[in-house]
Amino acid sequence: MTDFVMGPALLFCPADRPERYAKAAERADAVIIDLEDAVAPEDKPAARQALAESALDPARTIVRLNSAQTHDFAKDLEALRDTPYRTVMLAKAEGAADLWGLNGFEVIALCETARGVMNAAELAEEPNVVALMWGAEDLVASLGGTGSRREDGGYRDVALHARSQVLLAAGAAGKHAVDAVYVNIPDLDGLAEEARDAVASGFGMKACIHPSQVQVIRDAYRPSEAEEQFARDVLAEAQRQGGVFKFQGKMVDGPILRHAEQTLRRAGRG
Repeated sequence: MTDFVMGPALLFCPADRPERYAKAAERADAVIIDLEDAVAPEDKPAARQALAESALDPARTIVRLNSAQTHDFAKDLEALRDTPYRTVMLAKAEGAADLWGLNGFEVIALCETARGVMNAAELAEEPNVVALMWGAEDLVASLGGTGSRREDGGYRDVALHARSQVLLAAGAAGKHAVDAVYVNIPDLDGLAEEARDAVASGFGMKACIHPSQVQVIRDAYRPSEAEEQFARDVLAEAQRQGGVFKFQGKMVDGPILRHAEQTLRRAGRG
């Protein structure tokens, strides 16, 4: 797995709102300065100027670029040229060719179209890609649909398929996967449930769109004291045992030990 870790909670901030940059960076584990969907076309020049004049911590800053298929992409890169920011998120990434202009950058490839999801494995294999992220609403729109979620708040099957495909592609390439945003801001219980599922499934990070969502994501990724203690104890017991063994009423083998190691990694990030 790549060493890239900025999470677990990545907070989007519109690039045309520079007065929010520092507060967003302070509240989250990393801030995503968004030059794409969060900025109206007529405001993009001012947003790029604000980005160029900012002074955030490069180790905790991601810049979301417009799609490589747009005229805005080259302008975004020009704005980045004299900044210290070298981690970018490429919107609507659809294939390896989209990444050729990003040498020198660490890239989170955002798979949010049908073509991008289908080519997730190709994107993940690119050397400068450090993570994949998926996006539900743009994906469903690219298919001609009207919404990624059912009335009960759960994802439709096509969105779940995309989520799984992007996660598997990232894992197969040894890259991290970032789970999509939860757009129902007041529904913190729904966010918590989805974030816990992201943890259990293997997503290394989750993006969010409002500061109130940050702590909910952090709490989901932070193991409980009982989970952390079990992980320590079972790994210690594994040093004294050989092969499969029984511990606290459970059969323990290789996958269980790897789960325990992941638990301690998450505890260390908290």
